[in-house]
Amino acid sequence: MVPAYGGGCVADIVPAILEPGPEASPGPLPAEVLDASAVVLLILDGLGAEQLAARPRVAPTLHEMQVATVTTVAPSTTASALTSIATGAAVGEHGIVGYRIRTDDGNLNVLKWKTPQGDSIERIRPERFQPVAAFGGQRPPALQPEIYRKSGFSRAYLRDARRCGYKMLSSLVVEVRRLLAAGESFVYAYYEGPDTVAHEHGFGEHYEAELRACDRLMADLLTVLPRGTAVVATSDHGLVDCSSGVVKIDPSVLKCTRAESGEARFRWLHAKPGRARDLYSAAASAHGEQAWVHTADEIVEAGWLGPTVTDAARSRLGDVALVARHDWAFGHPDDGSRELIGRHGSLTLAEMLVPLLVHVA
Repeated sequence: MVPAYGGGCVADIVPAILEPGPEASPGPLPAEVLDASAVVLLILDGLGAEQLAARPRVAPTLHEMQVATVTTVAPSTTASALTSIATGAAVGEHGIVGYRIRTDDGNLNVLKWKTPQGDSIERIRPERFQPVAAFGGQRPPALQPEIYRKSGFSRAYLRDARRCGYKMLSSLVVEVRRLLAAGESFVYAYYEGPDTVAHEHGFGEHYEAELRACDRLMADLLTVLPRGTAVVATSDHGLVDCSSGVVKIDPSVLKCTRAESGEARFRWLHAKPGRARDLYSAAASAHGEQAWVHTADEIVEAGWLGPTVTDAARSRLGDVALVARHDWAFGHPDDGSRELIGRHGSLTLAEMLVPLLVHVA
């Protein structure tokens, strides 16, 4: 499943809301959203369409709201997808090409904005690293957990938005109500719960408890919406249960590799000088059953990263990508002893498809 850029992707939502006009694309949104007096866009991190569809009794409010299913971007990971949602740009344009991005200082952990050298906000300025304006150049309020409000990644993907923090989930509804009462016509809000729980616990009772909490969050939010206000909820990706284990990259592949970047389910391999062809051959031979193995050129030409790939974005890609099939995941030295159960990044349906939920008060 490749991203449906141009109308059926999460990157199409914000432009449809904030850049209306006779020639503007409505994207995946119904007309009543575009006619609303105010819009709340809520991102529920890690809420895949397949995971939601399998649990109608757990989340009845969310089920009743669903109007469509859309795709996320490639790779199907938080750093790339949140940036595409906020900017309306595909990954090849904004350049946040994954969770770990290769830089001169080593891998940049985008969510922590750290390299092996430590905090990188001064050395790798977020606003330069990701140059695309968020929210069409407007400055709407953007609600997120307080711990992220001043982070390098928030500066990169939210850019000049008015970043507002909240500490408890219950406060999210209060802050949305206050912003709408103050006359805001667009409010962005982000909650990370489903992703965090699925990483740690998979899709059992902990995940269902978290999904119930999201359902209550939405039910509470609907009670405070002023008349004529629309709420649109979606996600940055779904997840896959990878508890069966992590694959070690074959030594024949590592012999041709000088560095790795990306994530466990969309691993970029950076070739040693003059070894790019050898690296592709070794990767295809060793891991062809566990992953779709493609060169960077193939991925760019196939449009996975969007219609435009800037020189900056292209320079951040590896030479060969291991894009995991089924429930495989590729280990990385940076992972340490941490073993995640729910993972994402690849192009399976479970990861790529997310719900589009709409309600107009």
